[in-house]
Amino acid sequence: MRNSYSRFVAGLAVAILVSGSTVLADIKLPKIFGDNMVLQAGKSVKIWGWADEGELVVVQFHNQVKSTRAQGGKWSVVLSAMKPNARAATLAVLGEKNTVELKNVVVGEVWIASGQSNMQWSLTRTENWTKAAASSSNPNLRLFYVPRVKSAKTLDDISGQHLNKDPQWEVSGPESTPEFSAVAYYFGRNLQKALDVPVGIIHTSWGGSPAEVWMRDDVLSAKHADLLEMYGTRAKNYEKALAKYKADAAAAKAAGKAFKRRAPRKGWVPSELYHSMIHPLLNFSINGAIWYQGESNAQRAHQYRTLFADMISNWREDWGQGSFPFLAVELAPYDKRRNRSLEEIARKPVDSDWAELREAQILATKKLKNVGTVTITDAGTKDDIHPPMKEPVGARLALAAQGMVYGKKLTWSGPKYRSHRIWGNKVTIRFDHVGEGLESKEGGLTGFSIAGDDQKFVWGNAEIKGNTVVVSHPNIKKPKAVRFGWADYPVVNLWSKNGLPAHPFRTDSFPLTTAPKPAGTAK
Repeated sequence: MRNSYSRFVAGLAVAILVSGSTVLADIKLPKIFGDNMVLQAGKSVKIWGWADEGELVVVQFHNQVKSTRAQGGKWSVVLSAMKPNARAATLAVLGEKNTVELKNVVVGEVWIASGQSNMQWSLTRTENWTKAAASSSNPNLRLFYVPRVKSAKTLDDISGQHLNKDPQWEVSGPESTPEFSAVAYYFGRNLQKALDVPVGIIHTSWGGSPAEVWMRDDVLSAKHADLLEMYGTRAKNYEKALAKYKADAAAAKAAGKAFKRRAPRKGWVPSELYHSMIHPLLNFSINGAIWYQGESNAQRAHQYRTLFADMISNWREDWGQGSFPFLAVELAPYDKRRNRSLEEIARKPVDSDWAELREAQILATKKLKNVGTVTITDAGTKDDIHPPMKEPVGARLALAAQGMVYGKKLTWSGPKYRSHRIWGNKVTIRFDHVGEGLESKEGGLTGFSIAGDDQKFVWGNAEIKGNTVVVSHPNIKKPKAVRFGWADYPVVNLWSKNGLPAHPFRTDSFPLTTAPKPAGTAK
């Protein structure tokens, strides 16, 4: 096979030389292309790059040969859809001056992994990571880490380095996995095992990033002008603070005094990560995306209801691959006030912007097709916004992908609120995704609150009745609403017998803490 490939390249090189074109520069490919990469199965695959005007470019992979001539300094060809193939092959790109050979290329399932710090969190910072890394060797799992770079304008190619290395595809193993995203690794590992085809994960995330920095400029200006106005005000305040800082520093220096004050921080700028960490990937064929983000938008949870859905639609439109699957992680439990005992947390139900953000995440599944969420109410750490338990997060995303995307007959979600009925002083809750049935872990059900006309919630008495949960309270004769897991740090124990926790929910439409205030009211 290698000899026939060599003869092909040699023959093609002769043909190119005979074409007689003027040779000026090497052909180039984007950094997303490289040795060890995975090409998406079942879809046409675009290969593109840069070359001199009119230069003949030929691409060969397996039994496909595609050719084109560069126009405007750019070229592209499209490979026909291929079946999954773990047999490593060389993808050759031949120009009139040079040949680029990408080795050990396979065909399988490619997924984007994005978000903020809990997606960025490396394997080394999670529980049992040494054992996970030691057993991570897998020739059919390939990993690509997009360096963290901000840009004020869209970039055609990935910029920067990760761990002082240019970005590159790496085969999963003890050397490549420790600094890779833990959630993305566990997702890829479990998905590859379940599908038994090559899997490629492109990790592109940044700790602390709000959703709006991952979106295109014109989408924000068309749909979220108020958000841009807020950032405009922040930018002006920053410039004023920076000018004062510089003036004070200069005055201190002139007076011979020490100046130890820190310079003001600029903060995030809308679209800056979309420009540099999404836009360069848009032509690369993928099958879906996983997303773990929301902490930085929690104080604007009501806005996130539309912002998150718009971001998903933005990505889908720009990738040009229809409504590709999008799987998100609901925020982990976290007590923002910290150092409180579980008894203090459970004393009474309270408002929660994190609960409102989780609801906003779930609402995206109702607004858009092919969107799902997984809940991790059991995988949080009370006083740590970065819980070390990342394996169940990746595992549940992979399970969701199997059921929602790849059509496997299994229960891929925990129980999710479907409807409720008020009968006398009791509220009966019905669920989807009950699987083999509902169960309470470790004693009676917890985390259910109930309210009457006064909209004041108290902890309710909840019990499982078949595939429903019935909630009541002796002092509430005419209940109006039930909430479950509605807290920054939910203490809950409703599961399906399939081993998946129930999603937090509310049955009411009472005003939320992050909803816009009516005109004329105090903020």
